[in-house]
Amino acid sequence: MDTALISLIVIVALALAFDFINGFHDTANAIATSVATRVLTPAQAIAMSAILNVVGALMGTHVAKTVSKDIVSQDYATLELVGAALVSAIVWNLFTWWKGLPSSSSHALIFSLVGAGVAAGGWGIIIPKGVKKTLMGLVYSPALGFIIPIILMFLLSWLVLRYMKPRAVTRNFRVLQIFSAAFMAFSHGGNDAQKTMGIITFALSAYFGTKIEDVPTWVILSAAAAMGAGTAVGGWRIIKTMGFKVVDLKPVDGFVAETSAALIIEGASRLGIPVSTTHTISTAIMGVGTTKGFRKVKWQVAGKIVQAWIFTIPTCIALGWLCFKVAELFAR
Repeated sequence: MDTALISLIVIVALALAFDFINGFHDTANAIATSVATRVLTPAQAIAMSAILNVVGALMGTHVAKTVSKDIVSQDYATLELVGAALVSAIVWNLFTWWKGLPSSSSHALIFSLVGAGVAAGGWGIIIPKGVKKTLMGLVYSPALGFIIPIILMFLLSWLVLRYMKPRAVTRNFRVLQIFSAAFMAFSHGGNDAQKTMGIITFALSAYFGTKIEDVPTWVILSAAAAMGAGTAVGGWRIIKTMGFKVVDLKPVDGFVAETSAALIIEGASRLGIPVSTTHTISTAIMGVGTTKGFRKVKWQVAGKIVQAWIFTIPTCIALGWLCFKVAELFAR
């Protein structure tokens, strides 16, 4: 077995490990609100999320193509570059998981790829279109995640909630929130698993020395399975931060936050825009909280979450750069 093939196998294993870690790191995105409102137990929520993450991951490859073709030019793809990006993203994911901070796995991977790409060939091999698309998702998804729940909550209050007794609101939205949590899990799988598909496809391009336009079927299936397995392991540390520490939630709040976030993420997936499910659901929870009054949101915790977002981009670019330089030393 030649060295290049061994390297490819290791990189595919690393990519699937990243997907697995992404599953348990980002499980909270899909289930935190339904657990916090006690609509579902953690075990029920994790089981549902695992299944629907897999289903969502099988529904498209638009985001995968963005990651594989539009961040770093495939003409400069090397296995060292891909490996460095993956190690960087995994290290950052594990660090933020350990600290209980809901940082973005998506942006950890993409900006680690940018950092490794810069180390490999300078800024000239970075494709502005793809990075711009990613930055658009970085800005617009949390902004919309904050605004849409506020609008939806006011519409619900005006058209529906004011005609219902509080007990009826709770009873009905406990049922509806099961569906919104399912939609959130589905959309999470559809956007996040595709990033791993994209990085494996990029690695295959490096190994075969040719541009690969379509994501191979085995890549789609393996990424979906890894995401589902990781989700089944769960991420209770981040569930506590997302669901219990940012704002006190009721079933109607959870329904509005999850539905808003899922719509944004699903729309981004169809447009091939990699977004952060963490950013989107976090700001959706904050948006719902502000409808109860600004004092209802625990802004100190929210501030720590925002700090994690801000640090992800420069840290992962630097980590990706460093990991590539280390890989270069071992490759000599």
